[in-house]
Amino acid sequence: MTTTRRASGPADTPSPSDLPDSAGRPGSAGPAGLSAVAAAASAGVDSARLPGRSLLRVGPVSLQIRRRAVLVAAVLTVLLLLAMLLSLSLGTPYVAPADVLCALSGAGTPYDLVVFDLRLPRIVLAAVAGAAFGVAGTLIQSVARNPLASPDVIGITQGAGLAATVALTSGAAAVLVAPSALVGGLLAAVLLFALGARHGLAAQRFVLAGVAVAFAFRALTEVVMLTADPIDGLRAQIWLIGTLAGKGWTEAAWIAGTLLVLLPVLAWAGWALNSTALDDDTARGVGLRPVARRIGLAGTGVLVAAMVTAQVGAVDFVALVAPQLARRLVRAERPPMVCAALLGALLLVLADLAGRRLLAPTQLPAGVLTAAIGGPYLIFLLLRGRRQSS
Repeated sequence: MTTTRRASGPADTPSPSDLPDSAGRPGSAGPAGLSAVAAAASAGVDSARLPGRSLLRVGPVSLQIRRRAVLVAAVLTVLLLLAMLLSLSLGTPYVAPADVLCALSGAGTPYDLVVFDLRLPRIVLAAVAGAAFGVAGTLIQSVARNPLASPDVIGITQGAGLAATVALTSGAAAVLVAPSALVGGLLAAVLLFALGARHGLAAQRFVLAGVAVAFAFRALTEVVMLTADPIDGLRAQIWLIGTLAGKGWTEAAWIAGTLLVLLPVLAWAGWALNSTALDDDTARGVGLRPVARRIGLAGTGVLVAAMVTAQVGAVDFVALVAPQLARRLVRAERPPMVCAALLGALLLVLADLAGRRLLAPTQLPAGVLTAAIGGPYLIFLLLRGRRQSS
């Protein structure tokens, strides 16, 4: 439990035992007492100082900022820009970083076509998609209270994959693949909420319902692929692996547009994540609505996940790994959304770069490389959980 001390003021914040309960009896810390504690603490927010945090006040709004999170976000931003610069440079032909910077500045170089038309759209897409995966994973894992929860575990990716497979193997126009995948991901989310919404969308039920949905849609996808034409089945298999090849500004614009439209909701979600660790009784005691909050956070996460999966395919493990790695870097009790987004962008940019260059001229889909990252990470989580339990 964190203890706050007021730097100035005529009186200390009362403790729960000093407050009357709803019946007016002193010494009881019921829901009314907890509400009074929260009100008293919020009244003294200007003078409260928590270790490792700074207070940012803009007019009537006060925000506590974790200094380590700001430092980690700054470092991740620098690493992301360096990774994007490296990805713009490496390839055939090789473009020196100085020439890349000259081209980006508009000075005009012989490599403008390579930088702007061949590489930059794909790299920007990797960064935007990775950030979206990081945001979706943060929201879903915080609601599920489980580091193994992610869009590819709870069925969103599998729902999108089934719809995309049906579109690819039925002779539908290529322009309909992404909308079909988005609809499939959203239908999977509806089924997930229908199965997991009992008992207030409890964390364990939510994850179990997601795993069931994922297995069901994956099985249906296999049936569709086995009965399809081999060429169409191969196209669907490439989509299911997840690749950025042949994609660029259009897909990046759809994902970025979704994040911009949801920006007010994401700002609320960043604040609402503070209460996800509370049990329902405690949350209600301080005046919160835990069920509605969990549904809002989970709904936002699955919407972002469905959109990004529809645009780039089933790129697994980024939404799983990025939030937990960010949480460990910040040393926080929950995944920090901004750091998870930056780390997701960095992971996908590096995975796409490795996929382009490791076996050049053969290109590996980005999903293959992210799976290579996610597999060892899952083993690490299992071994770590075993050590803690022993």
